[in-house]
Amino acid sequence: MVQIRRILIANRGEIAVRIIRTCRELGIEAVLAASDADRDSLPARLADRTVCIGPARASESYLKADTVVQAALGVQADAIHPGYGFLSERAVLAQLCEERGLIFIGPTAAQIEAVGDKLRARSVAETAGVPVVPGGPVESSAQAKSLALRIGTPLLVKAVGGGGGRGMKRVDAIEDLQGAMALAAAEAGAAFGDARVYLERFVTHGRHVEVQVLGDGAGGVIHLGERDCSVQRRYQKVVEEAPAPGLADGLRRELHEAAVRFARHLAYRGAGTVEFLVDADAGCFYFLEMNARIQVEHPVTEAVTGIDLVAEQIAIASGAGLRRSQAGVEWRGCAIECRVNAEDPANDFQPSPGTVVAVRWPTGEGIRVDTHIASGARVPPYYDSLLAKVIAHGPSRAQALQRLRRAIADSRVDGVRTNLELHTRVLADPEFQRGGVDTGFLARIVDRAPAAGAAAHG
Repeated sequence: MVQIRRILIANRGEIAVRIIRTCRELGIEAVLAASDADRDSLPARLADRTVCIGPARASESYLKADTVVQAALGVQADAIHPGYGFLSERAVLAQLCEERGLIFIGPTAAQIEAVGDKLRARSVAETAGVPVVPGGPVESSAQAKSLALRIGTPLLVKAVGGGGGRGMKRVDAIEDLQGAMALAAAEAGAAFGDARVYLERFVTHGRHVEVQVLGDGAGGVIHLGERDCSVQRRYQKVVEEAPAPGLADGLRRELHEAAVRFARHLAYRGAGTVEFLVDADAGCFYFLEMNARIQVEHPVTEAVTGIDLVAEQIAIASGAGLRRSQAGVEWRGCAIECRVNAEDPANDFQPSPGTVVAVRWPTGEGIRVDTHIASGARVPPYYDSLLAKVIAHGPSRAQALQRLRRAIADSRVDGVRTNLELHTRVLADPEFQRGGVDTGFLARIVDRAPAAGAAAHG
């Protein structure tokens, strides 16, 4: 076991604040790697030290693995925590850490490569006995048409190296397939440098359910339960909760077992999430992908288990292994999270950069807010639009929902447009309140109510 005394945080925003908080609790020095745009940010003020790694654009700072590693070596850090996004799922950073004697707080470079390629991940799932969505790789229009006729429409064209909904197109008619493939390939090539695509059957009433796992890197794996992330806009998660409501006990258990089986097959190291598509009509599930990092929505799992996932990441990276058995994991109540984004609902949810004139975040029993935004904060145009995550925990789903509705009503952001009003509509919707919505739910909400947004509030 290696003692980690200093960590370089290669990220920004609320996840940087989140990692700093755990570092403080563990007595570890937190050094922030920040771009020019983030030198005066809340994470920069909270960190023990800040080093500038380049200009504002991520391609010239947060995505430069060599620069990040040099910064870590320069401040004599023992380890690098990549957070999520940016370099967190790029094998190059993990590989450089391995070569330069730094601890990478995450999986191995080989594991990142294995799950980062969607086709390789499908193969791993099949080998591990985890069901996959009918589909497969395509290299020509003729091959794509043949496969599409075999699996049927609707279907999805998906980028092999994609994520976050980029490089993903739905096809409802065979004659639209060629155009959708061209669009998906172009988008994937621009976003990921990999234009390869594959096809999968589209499950009409699908639920996005994911399982949090922890692995010690030697085959030991436990799960921390599941999260429902079905409230999505263009494949981007908006509301998440744990546990997933309305799942049969047998199906829930099978999801947990499949996730552990997948991670164990990789001898996975660190925190990861195995994502599944649950067919609400058929009562079965399929493997979607594995995210080899901490997730944006990790607070709902922390709330119901009482486990600090960042602390567990650090412990595993230091060689401490799994600090609890599966039998030692307990779940209490329900937690629901709303992602508050700087975006304009009245303008097709376009990002809304600017200066936050004033802000008010909620407090109260069972309420947690993860944010890097305070009055006077600048929201740069270069990065993700996430401002905060508002999380409510309660002994029951009904109580967690009641607390979250009040918390969203008490939230205010002046100076940029946000999606707070959309959250109000979601939480008040009878379908959501019943639980178990599918991934088409949010589109239905948006379609049946006028878009709303205000510069002053929500």
